[in-house]
Amino acid sequence: MMEAAMTYRAPVNMNPFARALVGLNRMVMHVVGALAACLVLAETIVLLTGVIYRYALHDPLVWSDELASILFIWLSMLGAVLALDRGEHMRLTAIINKCSEKGRIWLETVAALVVCIFVLMVIHPALDHAVEQMPITTPALEIPDGLRAAALPVGAILMLLAAVSRMAALTTMRLLLSALAVVAVIAGALWLAQPVLMAMGNYNLIVFFVLLIGVCVAGGIPIAFAFGTATMAYLALATNAPLMIVVSRMDEGMSSLILLSVPLFVLLGSLLEMSGLAKTLIDFMAALLGHVRGGLQYVLLGAMFLVSGISGSKAADMAAIAPALFPEINNRGSKPEELVALLSSSGAMTETIPPSLVLITIGAVCSVSITALFIGGLMPAAIATIAIAVVCWMRARREPMPDVPRAPMSLIMKTLIAAIPALALPMLIRVAVIEGVATATEVATIGVAYTVVVGLIMHLFMKHLNFKRLYPMLIEAAALSGAILLIIGMATAMAWALTQSGFSSKLVALMQGVPGGGAGFLLITIVIFIVLGSLLEGIPAIVLFGPLLFPVARSLGVHDVHYAMVVILAMGIGLFAPPFGVGFYAACAIGKVSPDGVFNRVWGYLAALVVALLVVAFVPWISIGFL
Repeated sequence: MMEAAMTYRAPVNMNPFARALVGLNRMVMHVVGALAACLVLAETIVLLTGVIYRYALHDPLVWSDELASILFIWLSMLGAVLALDRGEHMRLTAIINKCSEKGRIWLETVAALVVCIFVLMVIHPALDHAVEQMPITTPALEIPDGLRAAALPVGAILMLLAAVSRMAALTTMRLLLSALAVVAVIAGALWLAQPVLMAMGNYNLIVFFVLLIGVCVAGGIPIAFAFGTATMAYLALATNAPLMIVVSRMDEGMSSLILLSVPLFVLLGSLLEMSGLAKTLIDFMAALLGHVRGGLQYVLLGAMFLVSGISGSKAADMAAIAPALFPEINNRGSKPEELVALLSSSGAMTETIPPSLVLITIGAVCSVSITALFIGGLMPAAIATIAIAVVCWMRARREPMPDVPRAPMSLIMKTLIAAIPALALPMLIRVAVIEGVATATEVATIGVAYTVVVGLIMHLFMKHLNFKRLYPMLIEAAALSGAILLIIGMATAMAWALTQSGFSSKLVALMQGVPGGGAGFLLITIVIFIVLGSLLEGIPAIVLFGPLLFPVARSLGVHDVHYAMVVILAMGIGLFAPPFGVGFYAACAIGKVSPDGVFNRVWGYLAALVVALLVVAFVPWISIGFL
């Protein structure tokens, strides 16, 4: 399966040098964490100030977006450093988990070694890129753009420290030498084969972007670094392009203003859970539907529809909802495996619900209107929700009526009043973007401010906030954002290499000849993204293949928004489909049940989602009828 965390750490007797290195890294990461937390706060304050001046005072600050962009690249790189140190970059762990203890340590060592090699290759080009940007002056603040670009070499150096420290803490000299030997043999073989690779033409893409990436991903190397390593190797061995192009494309991919909303929505999702707003929403729906047969299943579906997409992490969405429902499930004697199966499948259908970060990402990398995606995403999610609800209803018919009395109207009204702020937030976000009142970034800032104010007001009456969670929450937001944005940066560089090779134009020509025209292309897309969703997760798959496939869809007359909904739903099904989908295992972990007990129960829900996906694919009006 895919994990967002490199959780395995082997206890190794470290020598004094290794112990000193690990201690140095720990101190440096404390500083990096503090800076990243401050940057999350600063980013939020700068953007909120810009929104207030623009909409409330009607006096736009010309420098706010520019300053936010400078802070953003630093936040992205420092967040990526934290994610590497904490083991939170996305990677495949199915093979590692099946290895012996010694085998796992060896594969972890290889992964850390490849990361070291990649960042060593990046540091010099990143320094050159920062120096080249120094003469360029930013238009509003009139400061050297190199100060922004300096985040790339600084981040690369810190990643090198984190990766070397991981190796020192993880492995023995014998295992390190054997890992180094294997990596050296592979690198040497590619170097000696350089004339052959050059003579192969575009067939060498199979070597670098299929075989090499496949080996890296299967070996547990984080996906971002697998993309980066393959791209660097391709440019160095099969082209005459300078390696600095990788850095410049990373910079371009990670600097899009649209992506400024990523850390803000991640922070908003954490605040939503911390403030208690998610719980008030669940309490209201449980009072309304808890007495009906299968009522808590409908509550979970409704909660996921309303809350999902805000945090930027499916695990965070599920973790905000499931703990509030599971105790009641156990009290009623229901099978938690059934609810976990529903939790998993509901996570698969919610990626099209605004303000999903997948929508924002696909808009940024594929040049599709964010507003149009937000409008188009609601109906496909509603169709998928209805499909799952039908399965819930069919299964609930076989269950006895719950021994729960209908909640009195006074309780329903009380929980409704408490839930109004929570109900208002997703509506505020979606309406503001859909109506063009604010951009996705601005509305994320407004959402953070709204949640903070409401949470503090609720705290005056309930005393439920634990302010000690605030700093770790900022660190989590920075690390998750860095992991997401580094993948986007690396995949942008990789997509550029594929485009320059001529592969993109050949792919367009090949896909345009698919039997069945647009319908055949949509069916192939569904299969491709279900598979990619289970292996690469959503954002890496979309960033890598979206820029290649969207032009094909346009050439076949498929609307961008319609195609985006098909891609996202297919990817979501793959993400939560066993045996590889990481979302499935995340739902089992959150529900604290064995995957074996959920495995057979989830397929009915996934089948309903596939039916819903086919309906969305072949009825374009569902996606574009309200544009």
